[in-house]
Amino acid sequence: MHLVVGLGNPGARYSRTRHNVGFLVVERLAARVGASVEKKLFGALAGDGSLAGTKVMFAMPQQFMNVSGQPVASLLGFYKIQKDALVVVQDDMDIPFGRLRVRAGGGHGGHNGIRDIQRAVGPDFVRVRVGVGRPPEKMDPADYVLSAWTPAESKELDSVLDTAADAVESVVRVGVTQTMNTFNAAPSA
Repeated sequence: MHLVVGLGNPGARYSRTRHNVGFLVVERLAARVGASVEKKLFGALAGDGSLAGTKVMFAMPQQFMNVSGQPVASLLGFYKIQKDALVVVQDDMDIPFGRLRVRAGGGHGGHNGIRDIQRAVGPDFVRVRVGVGRPPEKMDPADYVLSAWTPAESKELDSVLDTAADAVESVVRVGVTQTMNTFNAAPSA
């Protein structure tokens, strides 16, 4: 069994912001397999389904992003899922919009959601990092990730979400190494 966690902030105010791209990818994956991510469980919205013939628990922590670790640790423990079967989908300002990177382990790169998950469960999990690009000059990075997509980004967003969902499915189906070789090589949109 895999646990696929999308990072974001709860509430309508944040629903279509760059910081919530993890939620959008999990919602896209769940819709693909007819799963519902509406059950309240350990501080997250969760639901199960099957990806590539493997049982998957989808989750979207419902505290603010910087305290995502507790729900993730609780879900891993309750369902007895190994850390190497944890896939976290996150936004990443160091990757241009329309690109993504898959990696296993590594540092948090200044991402507070990842930092808190690493604090709670350790660093050994798979991350699908969805590029949101850098903020315009003199714009606060926090304001940038909490802002809505530009009209140009919105036109490409469906393709980016589909590619990120494909990458998560690939991790479940063939593992992280082959997925990195496939998805880290080319633009996603």
